[in-house]
Amino acid sequence: MKYETLLTDLADGVMTVTLNRPDKLNAFSTVMSRELIDFFQSVNAMDEVRAVVVTGAGRAFCAGADISGGSGAFTVWNDGNAPQKREASDSITLAIFNCLKPIVAAINGAAVGVGITMCLPMDIRLMSSAARIGFVFNKRGMAMEAGSCWFLPRLVGMQQAQEWVMTAELFGAEEALKGGLVRSVHAPDELLSAAQALARKFAASTSSAVAAAVNRRLMWSMWGAQDPLDAVTLDLQCVGHLAAGADAQEGIKSFFEKRAPVFPLKPSKDMPPFGPWAHALDGNK
Repeated sequence: MKYETLLTDLADGVMTVTLNRPDKLNAFSTVMSRELIDFFQSVNAMDEVRAVVVTGAGRAFCAGADISGGSGAFTVWNDGNAPQKREASDSITLAIFNCLKPIVAAINGAAVGVGITMCLPMDIRLMSSAARIGFVFNKRGMAMEAGSCWFLPRLVGMQQAQEWVMTAELFGAEEALKGGLVRSVHAPDELLSAAQALARKFAASTSSAVAAAVNRRLMWSMWGAQDPLDAVTLDLQCVGHLAAGADAQEGIKSFFEKRAPVFPLKPSKDMPPFGPWAHALDGNK
């Protein structure tokens, strides 16, 4: 996969995506937005990719929106002319949210504004001890973007989310870990290898890629459900569908034969024909 602002590398089932504008501290541009959306939609059909790691080139993860041209840079989200209901086709957050692959963020340096909000719908966040995070919207006279008003309070609680947004201050790895925003903190030269090692566990051949995709989306999609009955209704449908499929049969057979399973089903063509992933492969949601 060739992009102008991204580098991609596939090894052991793990696709590492590197934001690659190091001279601009990987600032988020319209080109980067378009390319990230394309990547997260395209990777759904790539059965050879079992997990994704996202990191930044150089000393930053992503320093936020590229404001070198003024406030017009913020129109990457909306030009202000009319309300918009965001679709996966034009939202980096929804493209990540709708992805069928588990995603690990390796926050190697400054992650500010969209640099951190794009990490919120990723499944696991690891952070360098040298990195800094900032929800700096109030200091820029801007609204929270990328659905962060939905994701952030759910990840860390309303009180912590309000403090980080209202102060608009930069904070380090210790505070991010204490606040529950990141899973773990690593020395700068150990961060990427730790993130890739975790992703390889997700990508292990002993895991059903279809079950992993279904279970990832079940947890994200049911996070905002008003009643557990919504979750039970959907997961019963999934259990019934997957139980009749070849992966479940192989999972049981391999257990009794005391061997590693070899799952035949592929997310690109064998996802259940219902549920929140129904349009993931065509990018429409």
